[in-house]
Amino acid sequence: MNDLPSDLPPLREVLARHGIRATKTLGQNFLLDLNLTRKIARAGGSIDGQTVLEIGPGPGGLTRALLAEGASHVVAVERDRRCLAALEDLATAVPGRLTLVEADALEVDEYALSPRPSRIVANLPYNISTPLLFKWLDRLELFESLTLMFQKEVAQRIIAAPGGKAYGRLSVMVQWRCRAAALFDVPPRAFTPAPKVTSTVIGLEPRSSPLASADASSLEAVVAAAFGQRRKMLRSSLKQISADPAGLLAAAGLEPTLRAENLSVAQFCALARAAV
Repeated sequence: MNDLPSDLPPLREVLARHGIRATKTLGQNFLLDLNLTRKIARAGGSIDGQTVLEIGPGPGGLTRALLAEGASHVVAVERDRRCLAALEDLATAVPGRLTLVEADALEVDEYALSPRPSRIVANLPYNISTPLLFKWLDRLELFESLTLMFQKEVAQRIIAAPGGKAYGRLSVMVQWRCRAAALFDVPPRAFTPAPKVTSTVIGLEPRSSPLASADASSLEAVVAAAFGQRRKMLRSSLKQISADPAGLLAAAGLEPTLRAENLSVAQFCALARAAV
């Protein structure tokens, strides 16, 4: 564990000094409680000696925690220049341990980052959290773990089991490639400003190989069609991708009267293999 310099100013002072107010269009809600941010930093396991990717660090609350919990290097991607100015002060206080990348996280090439991160720990901007997650699902070979904060509703969809309303496209595509678990909730009052929703920190552990064999694009197409009309039986919803949905279901060993929410991830993979 690496202690931070004792003379770092309080985060509220940093916000005031740099004229930083959370911007709704950037999905900003800042975490200023170092006890909470350190809990998040530890949530996915030890980061001691690791290089960590952080998205949307804001004034640096979680960034400080990642450094304090022993990350050898933090690569922080931020598009708000006000926050970058504040983070420059932190980078100066911890020479060689914090790299700032001014960029839109959706456009960053994680393969090109230097040093290349081995973990992601981030309080994700709400407005881009799902697109970011799908981006990273195609790059999981880069990461040992992902510790991410989402709106609770989105987190519930990620970890949902078959049979419930929360189970859907996000559940299947994430669980196909990762082991996913909800770690703890974060109440609105923990943020500045307070959002209207509770947040949840989840842990994702990339699988060494997908849960079941399937072509990714075929699986995506099958899942999108099935959940695009989730109230309909699969024999109807799969007409979007097959001229013979009954034959497709039979080839996968599935009853035509099932609905999307009834299928396990492995069964969706069977459908994807039959559709190729």
